[in-house]
Amino acid sequence: MTATTPASETKALKDKKPKRRKARSVETIRVKEHTVEVVTDSGEGAQKASQIFGSVSAKMGNGVWTVEIIPAEIQPPARTPASASGNRIRIGTGPVTNWGDHANLVMAFNEQVLLARHRMDALAEDAIILIEDMWESHEDPDIRKQWEEAMEEMSHRSYRFIPVPMEEQSLTIVENPRRGKNMLALGILAWIYSRDLGKIRDLIALQFKRKAKEVYENNVALLELGHKWASENLDFRIDIETKESEQPRVVMNGNQAIAFGGIAAGMELCAMYPITPATSASHHLGDVFEQFGGVVHQAEDEIAAAGVAVGASFAGKVAFTITSGPGLALKLEFIGLAVMTETPLVVVDVQRGGPSTGLPTKIEQSDLLASIFGQPGDAPHVVLAPATMEECFLCMTTARRIAEAFRCVVIVLSDANLATGVQPFPRPDLKSEWMAAPLDLHPVPEGTLPYAWDQQLGLSQRIIPGQPGGVFIATGLSHDERSKIGYSPDVHERGCQMRARKMAVFQQTLKRPKVHGDESGDLLVVGWGSTWGAIEEAVDRAREEGLSVSSLHLRFLSPLEPGLKEIFSGFKKVMTVEINYSDDPNDPFITYENRRRGQLCWLLRASTLVDVDCWTRVPGQPLRPGNILKAIRDHMPNGAKK
Repeated sequence: MTATTPASETKALKDKKPKRRKARSVETIRVKEHTVEVVTDSGEGAQKASQIFGSVSAKMGNGVWTVEIIPAEIQPPARTPASASGNRIRIGTGPVTNWGDHANLVMAFNEQVLLARHRMDALAEDAIILIEDMWESHEDPDIRKQWEEAMEEMSHRSYRFIPVPMEEQSLTIVENPRRGKNMLALGILAWIYSRDLGKIRDLIALQFKRKAKEVYENNVALLELGHKWASENLDFRIDIETKESEQPRVVMNGNQAIAFGGIAAGMELCAMYPITPATSASHHLGDVFEQFGGVVHQAEDEIAAAGVAVGASFAGKVAFTITSGPGLALKLEFIGLAVMTETPLVVVDVQRGGPSTGLPTKIEQSDLLASIFGQPGDAPHVVLAPATMEECFLCMTTARRIAEAFRCVVIVLSDANLATGVQPFPRPDLKSEWMAAPLDLHPVPEGTLPYAWDQQLGLSQRIIPGQPGGVFIATGLSHDERSKIGYSPDVHERGCQMRARKMAVFQQTLKRPKVHGDESGDLLVVGWGSTWGAIEEAVDRAREEGLSVSSLHLRFLSPLEPGLKEIFSGFKKVMTVEINYSDDPNDPFITYENRRRGQLCWLLRASTLVDVDCWTRVPGQPLRPGNILKAIRDHMPNGAKK
């Protein structure tokens, strides 16, 4: 829903050249939701200010979803479209599950970063844009020319530009305005959206707790200055009703949730090597893990990190490792060792764009097939994917329990959208059963074999090094029940059979997934991971249009959840929506046989023998519900209502 403009403003809106405005009566625009973007050059603090704005909105009772706008380069040239850095914050009266379609209000620190968002069609047709006014009259003629050209390029849209003297105002508090504009902008947004300044001050104190007192005081002064400037110069406010939650809530991003989930699961060691966008999870652990008896081990490389985690887990500790796609590739040999030795291990893969270095700071869902099949030989293991920040927390307790109960590897597929986005969710009620049970270190009964597989379940007793009578040689080579190396066909066949059987047993413990919408119809949209909110919003819009469409979201991807073929049979057409690459069937040389399909699509076709279609995109950003809605309309089966 977008802010509307009074008829008296129509003429002013047509004039794209920003002009200073005189204070006048304030119009309050009441909406159910609004989407804000703060965009700057990299290094100007937009993300920090935006995170505070999103967090305080959640604490006041709004639904919130934030998405970081991160440049591909570490420090791109300033005042270029490539340098756009910041955050999108979607806030609503009710729950918010995705970043939406277009921003309704933008706080832009220069016209070049704004131009980048315009070119990406990120802004609503009638977006309100508060922009730093110093560039229009800058002493450098090249900068003035860039301003004019940018304004001309954006002139065909009905944006409402409001000049803001950010640098001029910031210089009254700090010597370096690059270190002050973000808090000034936060104060302006706080006035526009009636955010609680007391809560914001508390969050600023938390953000700068390790800084000097003067730093905190300057940031608060800038916040209050921005608030005051807005109250004296702006003629509109946005009112989004807040609703206090009936139960306590927490506000965090997916990487924080994974870190705290690991603690809640009783994990004792996280071994990792820094890699974007996974690194911050270990940073959060580093701040608090020691208080809960945990250790963060930063290894010399990804391979060593996996080795440390496998070794610690083999010794009886509850261990996990965190990485992203390139790191997962390097860990594969040790993951294979964990599979062969049946050592419990949790691996968190925070997906990013690929291949190779790819898009380190951008979202993609391209590790699904690699996470399932990226091993030489047969190495069955569990792969699950959370869909929300709350699920990032809960999946860690689930992953640990599965890994230990089935003596297997569990890969958790998060992604950059979940990793850096912020969302409120009910404060978890910690449960003792989430924690690992005490190790059984009693003497091992005489004659017990280290891999005495139950023929029905494929499970065997876990022997911890140091248990009396439990000495055996662990090996990555094919082995029999005694852990004796064996090259005969029957030995290798039995080992593969038993490791696969326990995955079949685990699959039988899973519940049939629930369909969002009707159990039958024209089209079923299937997704996984962080696309959940955008897919369901698009499906709900389509159903309001009268389209017979439902959706299904999968959390367990290997093994797949039961009943899928039966569910698919209730629909004329099944289509996946994913953030990975697939060929457009209309592209040159693409045929039904050679078309590369989405990764979940490929998996579902192979496992159900249903002719599943797909709609995938790799834009380096989350999918928008409006684009998914258009895809739904385009993919309705022949004869269906459109």
